[in-house]
Amino acid sequence: MDNLAVKVGEKIRSVRKEKGFSQESLALHAKLDRSYMGRIERGEANITLEMLYQLAKVLDCEAKELLP
Repeated sequence: MDNLAVKVGEKIRSVRKEKGFSQESLALHAKLDRSYMGRIERGEANITLEMLYQLAKVLDCEAKELLP
């Protein structure tokens, strides 16, 4: 696992919980498979900038807030 991917995943999970989303709900709103969302949060998947901005839009935050 890439250390940066793990840190980004942890940050996404933190913001998701802060905003009151379940992993499944966030995945649904971001048009992602729930299992892929889980891999992102565990740092097992590297996401694109487009995906980062898509998640930020759903979470109603700035993309930079999802970075460590």
